[in-house]
Amino acid sequence: MTEFQKYIQRYLDLVPSEDWVEELKISGEKTLKIYSDFSEEQSNFAYAEGKWTLKELLQHLIDAERIFIYRALRFSRNDQTELSGWDEEFYAKEYFLEQISLKNLMEEFDFLRKSNLLFFENLNQEILSRKGVANGNEISVETLGKLIVGHNLHHLNIIEERYFPNLK
Repeated sequence: MTEFQKYIQRYLDLVPSEDWVEELKISGEKTLKIYSDFSEEQSNFAYAEGKWTLKELLQHLIDAERIFIYRALRFSRNDQTELSGWDEEFYAKEYFLEQISLKNLMEEFDFLRKSNLLFFENLNQEILSRKGVANGNEISVETLGKLIVGHNLHHLNIIEERYFPNLK
């Protein structure tokens, strides 16, 4: 197993069932439920110095999902252009979330997830098995879909373990 495979396996292991498209729907709903319980003030909370606020974490989920779905779209269309990686910390420095409400971020996440659900639901197994190279690593369309789910669940676990106990 390559280092990349080991890295993404930690996310893939979090997908609770084989029906990852349904899990995509469920994890999206769970994310919105968790965030709906936060006030605007709470959404600016970070559990430690140098860690993302809850709003930054939601924006990160949006960014990551957009990047993963872009890769899935390209590979599903048999585009064999190698795609570059991305630096989540660099992106986070460019968020400027003080001018965006938690409600608007939640709406963006909701619309993005619904759109991506439709995208994956419309792909057959042949298309889901297509592969491409991103950040120097080969990955299938299906694995990118599962990665969206597992990455989302990973961050929900962090919210439950590190944010909830420390929210004031």
